[in-house]
Amino acid sequence: MSTPTNLRIPGPTPCPPDVLQAAAGEMINHRGPEFAELLDRLTVGIQPFFGTDQEVLIISASGTGAMEAAIVNTLSPHDKVLCITVGSFGDRFGTIAERYGADVTRSDIEWGDAATPELVAELIQQDDYDALLITHNETSTGVTNPIGEIARAVRAVADPLIIVDAVSSLGSIEMRMDDWGLDAVVTASQKGWLSPPGIAMAALSERGWAAAETSTMPSFYFDLSTHKDYADRGQPPWTPALPTLYAMDAAIPLLAAEGPEAIFARHHRFASWTRAAAKSLGLELLAEDRYASDTVTAVQVPDGITGPTVSRRLREEHNVVIAGGQGKLAPSIWRIGHLGYLDESEFTACFAALQQALVAEGFSPAEGAVIPGIDD
Repeated sequence: MSTPTNLRIPGPTPCPPDVLQAAAGEMINHRGPEFAELLDRLTVGIQPFFGTDQEVLIISASGTGAMEAAIVNTLSPHDKVLCITVGSFGDRFGTIAERYGADVTRSDIEWGDAATPELVAELIQQDDYDALLITHNETSTGVTNPIGEIARAVRAVADPLIIVDAVSSLGSIEMRMDDWGLDAVVTASQKGWLSPPGIAMAALSERGWAAAETSTMPSFYFDLSTHKDYADRGQPPWTPALPTLYAMDAAIPLLAAEGPEAIFARHHRFASWTRAAAKSLGLELLAEDRYASDTVTAVQVPDGITGPTVSRRLREEHNVVIAGGQGKLAPSIWRIGHLGYLDESEFTACFAALQQALVAEGFSPAEGAVIPGIDD
């Protein structure tokens, strides 16, 4: 039997064995009472992690599908939209809105930096914007935007819809949708939810639902009003990704038993360890510590080293898989995911392998480098 891959990318993430086994369950009638019970368990279990009293809708789609749903249900063509982009997925958010006819203005923030509340408040006052698009956790750069503080600063000077991509944060990093005054929040199963890909989740505030009533962007598959109408009768509007729903049904009790605060603390501990381990080897990080993500760390490729070559050594010689950069950062960073189902031995093995691969490529780790223990 081959050794399982040490998968250290920011999604899809490893899943607990019981969750994977649950995904192999028999098919059921998605118009029957069994599915209604499943849907109720899932929505009740997911809701606390969103930090909302609003209904959370379940969509068979990727995270990008959830992002599209948030846009097409709340905006209309020619709406003025400020898109705060600090990386590849922020750019994608803006592109989706543009494709549907919104008038999008993008921020000019260096990749690796975060959006500050002061900057966003300044930008939102430069036009009569209908909506603010922002990524909570930017997977391409390992940066977490301080969404709660940003929303508070924005509300003090303007009143746009605040639409949040929380695909790689929700379930791993604190989200308080109602308290922070967010109008649309979306996530997906393959990140912090201990589950395979295939399910997206979305919630709208009362303002978000009011915007949905007047939105004129075209939608069919991602029409959240249709999803809500069907959910109220315990059904999906379209054939659902049952295996992933079964997996989530097994995963959510594990998350509930651990509890949100303990989950957030665990992710912070693994993130801090990952950053310390990288620094101990003499590697530099892309993001400042104060904005560094608790779900993914971006490590800069040292001068004289070819990033993809090291990644290939890790995969072929050590059975360790890390992610490269995206977009303009493709050749210059590695990304190491630390979200969802986390195993300490796999992380220490990942960095031991990284050290060996770097040495094989001619890099000299910091003198006396010691990879710390995760509880150090």
